[in-house]
Amino acid sequence: MAKIVITQVRSAINRPKRQKLTIQALGIKKLHNPVEHEATPQILGMVRKVSHLVKVQEK
Repeated sequence: MAKIVITQVRSAINRPKRQKLTIQALGIKKLHNPVEHEATPQILGMVRKVSHLVKVQEK
């Protein structure tokens, strides 16, 4: 599986609770703090739901 690096670039303040929980489930704790995950369908689906808040790079 390919690896992806996910970085939160926009705040989750004033976002729906489901988006906040998705950010938390991805393991993101702070803005501009990168997290590495396998590119599984589950992770890619979560990234798609919060794509307006995160930046994704392939590793």
